[in-house]
Amino acid sequence: MPAQETSNMTGGRHPLNVKFIPIPETLPEDGQFRQDFPSYTDGLVEASPGGYITTTQVFAENAENIYNLKPRPDDVFVLTFPKSGTTWTQDLVWLLMNNCDFERSKIPLVIRSPFLEMNYYVPKALQEKYERGAIVSKMRLPAFLVDLMYRFNIMDVVRPAVMKIMNLVVGEAVRDLNQLERMKSPRVFKTHLPLYLLHPELLDTSKVVYVARNPKDVIVSYFHFHKLMNQHKFTGDLESFADYFMKDRLYSSPYFPHLLDAWTKRHHPNLLFIFYEDLKRDLRGEILKIGRFLGKYPNEHQLNRMVEHLRIDKFANNKSVNFEHYRWLNFMSPDGRFIRKGKTGDWKNHFSPELNARIDEWMKSNLKDTDLSFITELEQQD
Repeated sequence: MPAQETSNMTGGRHPLNVKFIPIPETLPEDGQFRQDFPSYTDGLVEASPGGYITTTQVFAENAENIYNLKPRPDDVFVLTFPKSGTTWTQDLVWLLMNNCDFERSKIPLVIRSPFLEMNYYVPKALQEKYERGAIVSKMRLPAFLVDLMYRFNIMDVVRPAVMKIMNLVVGEAVRDLNQLERMKSPRVFKTHLPLYLLHPELLDTSKVVYVARNPKDVIVSYFHFHKLMNQHKFTGDLESFADYFMKDRLYSSPYFPHLLDAWTKRHHPNLLFIFYEDLKRDLRGEILKIGRFLGKYPNEHQLNRMVEHLRIDKFANNKSVNFEHYRWLNFMSPDGRFIRKGKTGDWKNHFSPELNARIDEWMKSNLKDTDLSFITELEQQD
């Protein structure tokens, strides 16, 4: 996992006029933030302008290359703020784009449909930790030998060979930009990046499916995700997590600018804006809607199989989508599941009246000058 890459991209480059600036309060080792996020040894950085938050300078060093990844007319980008139904929609879109090939869908989703920025959002120190653990446990090399390889920078030389061996076991779960460019069409990408950090010709070239979810449910799901994933390893409680969320001090923050940028572009013919709650309410209807947007029309048999395949209770136990390889790479805690309940309105089982009132005020403040609204509590039924 390189700190910085050169890319084989051809044609004129587009400069990314964004700087990534360290956030001071996330840096002190004895500060509250580092106590709550002990894995963030380098703190957080913030994009200026735009405000996008990421956990690593590695992304900042490669942001312009990501920005210049050339889109193709048959590419589809599934774009979301994290924990908004990304994986569910990603598999749905992949099936539509691949003629409902359920046999190939047994291949892990992260291989069929890569996470665009996956190679760049884990801090270098954690990358080396996970890499070391995988080499020692899976390749059976003595720990002292691996430590010597890092100490004398030998790892930088042998890493390509090591990655090839690891990919034989877990597939190309983590790919750099050059590998993404070499993928055969049609490519289906997952990304949590805001639109302004993606190629400036993206919407005029490719299809984008944007999925939004009620932020109250996002907060609950994202809290559990930060507990589950070792690169976040959040140690605090839900209330303090919600505060970080509302103050835009989490990876992929800020929530509302991410959402509202896509909302204002929802009438673009190449962007489809959908809601997670609608997927839960009418999965069949939403499959057909997304299919029409992509120019894909499954027959009745395929449609019935898709509805069954994507049932949340069944989907959560699908080994091709539940990211068990993350445990293999030591990205994920032994406890917990990547796909949890998938419920709408589950926040009511977690928020105190006081926290709910603060979140309501935060939502009202951010939505006051927009025509965006979320599905009400009465409509959120499972």
